[in-house]
Amino acid sequence: MSSVLYKPFGLLFSVLGGVLAGAIFNQIWKQISGEEAAPDPTNREYGWREVLTAAAIHGAVFGVVKAAIDRGGAHGFRKVTGVWPGK
Repeated sequence: MSSVLYKPFGLLFSVLGGVLAGAIFNQIWKQISGEEAAPDPTNREYGWREVLTAAAIHGAVFGVVKAAIDRGGAHGFRKVTGVWPGK
C-alpha cells in the first residue's frame, strides 16, 4: 500500500531531479569546455571525443542526481508516514 501512496511523489521527484540534473550538467559542461551547450551527437563540427565525453558526463550526473533524489524522497516519505516506500 505504501508504494501506491509514494508513486505520485516519486514521479514528482523524478521530474524535479531531471531538471536539477540538467542544470548541473550544463554548469559542468560550461566549466569543462567553455561552451554554453554540450555537442549534439549528429553535429559534424564535433569529434567522437567531445560527443562521447559529453554523453558520459551527462549520464553520470543524471544517475547520481536521480539516486540522490530517489533516496532522499524515500527518507522523507518514511519520516512522514513511518513506512519505507520500497523493498
